[in-house]
Amino acid sequence: MALSTDTLGELREIAARYPQKRSGLLPMLHLVQSSEGRVTPEGIEACAEILEISPAEVSGVATFYTMYKRKPVGDYHVGVCTNTLCAVMGGDEIFTRLKDHLDVGNDETSADGKITLEHVECNAACDYAPVVMVNWEFMDNQTPDSAVQVVDDLRAGREVRSTRGPALCTWREAERVLAGFPDGRVDEGPSAGPASLLGLGIARERGWTAPDAPAPAAVSGGDPAPAVPEERAEEPRATAESGDSTTKAAAVEEDAPTSETAAEKKEAD
Repeated sequence: MALSTDTLGELREIAARYPQKRSGLLPMLHLVQSSEGRVTPEGIEACAEILEISPAEVSGVATFYTMYKRKPVGDYHVGVCTNTLCAVMGGDEIFTRLKDHLDVGNDETSADGKITLEHVECNAACDYAPVVMVNWEFMDNQTPDSAVQVVDDLRAGREVRSTRGPALCTWREAERVLAGFPDGRVDEGPSAGPASLLGLGIARERGWTAPDAPAPAAVSGGDPAPAVPEERAEEPRATAESGDSTTKAAAVEEDAPTSETAAEKKEAD
């Protein structure tokens, strides 16, 4: 099915934001998902035409990043982190419990079309492990029971709030925000919790500060300036006045310019 006139207009609006319009491909794909529920062949064709690139180039991007989906996503995308720390803290148990509760496998959608479940790699929230994300909003310190409660509330239409963000919107609404069309709720909820700020608090209590930036390199080409050796006693230098012929030869050889030095001098002249 062809994209709507409004969606095509917004795709062009995104492309026009950038000095090189192909830089707008990522948010354009999010907008396609917001409109179509996934990245469709028609969406790929539209992006390619607007950006004046091939559909293969668009498809290559859409299949590289896991946030772009090629099959329909439910109203809420629930991603359970099963990377190392979340896994050992209970992420694997949460994922298994949700699969059984929803009667789905990985990257599948519940029969009512409400929940798409996926195990995901690190959510960059290890300080709150185990973490579940709903439409890319954090649900921290989850347990199997609390995760089940979250999906049940979402399926029942009850309001669910992120632990560090706003009330959860639908997946399509979240995709529109990722396309660069704000929903006006960016300031809802704390941006960081106590666990994330613990190190900063300790540093302030103890007066710790970041080290001074290193001095800029003094040698062209970006190489650091050579270290200055410690002062040492000057070694005796052989001179032509010494009577030893071997020493005289060494002195002459030491004073003679190398071929490299001579070439440099010639170039300078």
